[in-house]
Amino acid sequence: MTEGNFVDYVKMHVTSGKGGKGSMHLHREKYIEKGGPDGGDGGRGGHIILRGNENYWTLIHFKFRRHHKALQGGHGSKSRSTGADGSDIYLEVPLGTVVKDSDTEEVLFEITKNHEEVILCKGGKGGRGNWHFRTPTNQTPRYAQPGLEGEEKNVTLEMKLLADVGLVGFPNAGKSTLLSVITSARPKIANYEFTTLKPNLGIVEYRDFQSFVMADIPGIIEGASEGKGLGHYFLRHIERNSTLLFLIPADADDIPKQYEILLNELKVYNPEMLDKDRFVAISKSDMLDEELEAEMKAELDKTLGVPYMFISSVAQKGIMELKDKLWAMLNPKD
Repeated sequence: MTEGNFVDYVKMHVTSGKGGKGSMHLHREKYIEKGGPDGGDGGRGGHIILRGNENYWTLIHFKFRRHHKALQGGHGSKSRSTGADGSDIYLEVPLGTVVKDSDTEEVLFEITKNHEEVILCKGGKGGRGNWHFRTPTNQTPRYAQPGLEGEEKNVTLEMKLLADVGLVGFPNAGKSTLLSVITSARPKIANYEFTTLKPNLGIVEYRDFQSFVMADIPGIIEGASEGKGLGHYFLRHIERNSTLLFLIPADADDIPKQYEILLNELKVYNPEMLDKDRFVAISKSDMLDEELEAEMKAELDKTLGVPYMFISSVAQKGIMELKDKLWAMLNPKD
């Protein structure tokens, strides 16, 4: 998937259908000149329904179609015939989609399961026909109810990636390179910061034909939790990852400090992030000799305070061991 096709935020205007009018009909046929009321009810208007679809990974199909309106219900007719219901509109969304009211910022619901359906806007109820209004004192009512109006909403759809492992790190830490090595994904890779501007997903193939999903989240900068850069757009994709893999380059000035900065940005954005399993991979370690790596290990054992390992995506160093570690974290043994 190219970056231009990854759309994870879209605003829409949705309107459900109006209910059909009830019928004001009096029964008439040969030899029955003054039959009673027999007007049928109007049909309900069409719903706007959101449905989860595991085959969708983006909201791009809504990018150029922001207005959705369901059809009106059919009108009632004679012989107490009820009008047809208006056709429902189904909007397919990827799993992990959060639906908000654009006017109040209230979270309405989330779609997390395949084929899960939630009515976003209910169709208006059909009006009752004059058959319902007959009484002993008014046996031929000449009125019926109009249909009720449908609902109208401005909504915002936000997609949060559903991945097992989220890659967290500063710009140019080697996240895209690792994703390209460990999965079949082909993210854009270059030797400058903010090469990745949209999240990338990849499936990691593991032993015995097993697999798990890894997400490359664009680089976090200090202050991202306050909205600096594109902080909020990036950080929300980490909320649904069960395990966080922090990637810090071996040539960083202070590895523990970088880890603390990244962890603090997640904590400020959402304190529940700290409940997730965490692991640190020190990338670009092919530039270290054995002596320097041993010195760094001795220091990190005292200061880092979280499990870690040295890897190199280019030299394929520690890649299989990293897969083993992540798989064990995702599938803990009782």
